Amino acid sequence: MPPTASHTPTVLLAEDDRAIRNALERALILEGYRVTAVADGVEALAQAHRSRPDVLVLDVMMPGIDGLQVCRVLRAEGDRTPVLMLTALVETADRIAGLDAGADDYVVKPFDVEEVFARLRALLRRAAPAPAPAPESVESSTREPGPKTSGTPKTSGTPRNSGTPGTSGTTDGRTGDPAAGRFVEAAGLRMDPRARRAWRGRRELELTRTEFELLELLIRNAGIVLDHSTIYDRIWGYDFGPGSKNLAVYVGYLRRKLDEPGAPQLIHTVRGVGYVLRED
Repeated sequence: MPPTASHTPTVLLAEDDRAIRNALERALILEGYRVTAVADGVEALAQAHRSRPDVLVLDVMMPGIDGLQVCRVLRAEGDRTPVLMLTALVETADRIAGLDAGADDYVVKPFDVEEVFARLRALLRRAAPAPAPAPESVESSTREPGPKTSGTPKTSGTPRNSGTPGTSGTTDGRTGDPAAGRFVEAAGLRMDPRARRAWRGRRELELTRTEFELLELLIRNAGIVLDHSTIYDRIWGYDFGPGSKNLAVYVGYLRRKLDEPGAPQLIHTVRGVGYVLRED
């Protein structure tokens, strides 16, 4: 979660430029974060293994083990801690390299510290666990019963579907099926938001957190053109303006993961507006 009176998120900052490291560390502390600042990738990995932070801020260009390598190692270990990259490289290929390594977002140097704060808040909001449902009150459990809508009681327990989705996870709303409504699907894509898994046909997709949320947003709005501002607000919680290429990079990367030989493209660009998911 972003900083609040009851929660102080921990940030692991790895930056070899001492002036930038010290300035950003001070700014983060003043913003309400608890910060561990290190000067290289070796220290970053050691610290990440020692005490897992809420979010990592990694400089791409560091001597020895750079930020990309740090990210690759953590992801290979199954560590899904959000990663924000700091980079002086502005080419699309360089940004894609960071996303390939498993980063969730990036900031280009020289950066405005307020943009760093905004991106950290967005990453922490997305990483926060969903709130547990409130227990049913005594009043609601003893109120007069309403009209019955089904003669079959709800079932509890673990949904039966645990592998590649099949008929047991259909969304036809059959009463008594604990997996009913678990999946969202459109255009040959299928997602399990609770398990954070996605498939095109029978092929499971390997997606980062941001890619998964972007694809889920598109699937839930299949056939509807979503403008850039709406997507930025829903995925990042912040509109980075018309000059930002962040969304275009993620869409391009997601397209590559969805592509199949001979299959239609699913994510379409509506020039000057945004993107839409549909099967042509």
